[in-house]
Amino acid sequence: MTDAITRRRPASDASGPDSWTAPLEPALSTEPAAGNGILCRLRAIRRMGLSCLWTLLASVPQRVLLKRHGAAKIVFARFYWATICRILGMNVRVIGEPAGTIRDSMAVRNGERPVIFVANHSSWLDIAVAGGILPTVFVAKQQIADWPVIGTLARLGRTIFVSRQRNNTGRELQAMTDRLNNGDNLILFPEGTSTDGTHVLPFMSSFFAIAKPSRVDTTLPTPPSVLIQPVSIVYDRLDGLPIGRARRTALAWYGDMELAPHIWSVTQWRSLGATVILHEPVDPADYPSRKELSTAVQEIVALGVAQLHHNPDHPEPVVH
Repeated sequence: MTDAITRRRPASDASGPDSWTAPLEPALSTEPAAGNGILCRLRAIRRMGLSCLWTLLASVPQRVLLKRHGAAKIVFARFYWATICRILGMNVRVIGEPAGTIRDSMAVRNGERPVIFVANHSSWLDIAVAGGILPTVFVAKQQIADWPVIGTLARLGRTIFVSRQRNNTGRELQAMTDRLNNGDNLILFPEGTSTDGTHVLPFMSSFFAIAKPSRVDTTLPTPPSVLIQPVSIVYDRLDGLPIGRARRTALAWYGDMELAPHIWSVTQWRSLGATVILHEPVDPADYPSRKELSTAVQEIVALGVAQLHHNPDHPEPVVH
């Protein structure tokens, strides 16, 4: 798993939608962090086995729910990811309230605004953590659709897949617009890659095209008016103890790190901890350009991450 999502992106910030999944430069790897010993290995085997069993069982009702209208498929998806967190020993502390709720297309037509959650990205754990607390649909690169098991999970979660090809941009924007018009919320990771968790990269403004279109295309559905809620995610506890500066990268998955060894390493810890700050929502209409919007949201997310690093006991959502 060393494609775009696992590599650092180039310094350029192209404004075209094709830059969402542009090739990225390799990053340095980090050592996996987990204890040794037979108990740690047995713990990892048990957790991976339970995760696979739970996924197999959960896929049956979710396939049925996907064929029906209503909120049940969204509620069940949150329950699935929250259960995965419990299996992994992940305790999630949430500060703030989600701006988005579960709604339908009628509510959107009546003026309710879907929410685009925008978060920093440092690990595959982000999916389980965010998926367990937010009523949202993920946006992922097209290659994930073809991956064994993970691709199936993504489809069951109603993930929207995007590619690098410019000629697919219209179709992908339409897919996201359709979801928003139907009442779904979306979550984006606009750094364009995962990081070591110690800092937040500048956000790529092209990720905000669906929130602030630069032009009107009459061949596509009109995106509804949305809100953006910045989200800061930090992994701050291992085995019940706070993670200090030296171990901030312990759970990060980035650069050229392979997925399977990292999962094996992470699942050996007795317990994990993450804190998620849900900041006050931002109205895209308050910013004259997409670039200014992306910069403002990045600053909020980065400030939240810095708060959790320097004052983890008393973090507060940022009011912009």
